[in-house]
Amino acid sequence: MIIVLFGAPGVGKGTQAALLAERKHIPHLSTGDALRRAIASQSELGIVAKKIVESGKLVSDEIVTGIVKEALSKPEFANGCILDGFPRNQSQAEALDVILQETQKEIYRVININVENEEIVNRMLKRGRKDDAEDVIRHRLEIYNNQTAPLLNYYTNSGKLTTIDGNADVEEVYERIDDIL
Repeated sequence: MIIVLFGAPGVGKGTQAALLAERKHIPHLSTGDALRRAIASQSELGIVAKKIVESGKLVSDEIVTGIVKEALSKPEFANGCILDGFPRNQSQAEALDVILQETQKEIYRVININVENEEIVNRMLKRGRKDDAEDVIRHRLEIYNNQTAPLLNYYTNSGKLTTIDGNADVEEVYERIDDIL
């Protein structure tokens, strides 16, 4: 079972993925974590990714997709996983479809956690992280709205998308997700 948690930065995808992984015993595949593991293990893709990251550039769709494909081939993900942070654009979504066809897996559900932009900005400012300045947050939301949000149509057409209201406490949002699953 593949579950994709979808939504803008700051809606709580990582928090919900961790809860689902713990309570439902479904492994969580965070793209960022997979990238860091690939770099640490010095896999072929990890070596290429390390050079790109160290130069301050963004890792290409092909490399991110390759790292996800590599991770999905591991035994711990044989029965599926929770994807968080992937896919981020149409190219990645299409590549994921190919990977899943090749491995005879399919997306069970795409859960879009919807939170209004102003609430996201407030949440992220409260986190107090170094990279959570308001202008940076708004820029990340702009990128999300331009590149990632269009995937909502892609997944609506597949019949696998469910949108939930993420304007609630962590447990209430978890219950909404659990009801869908």
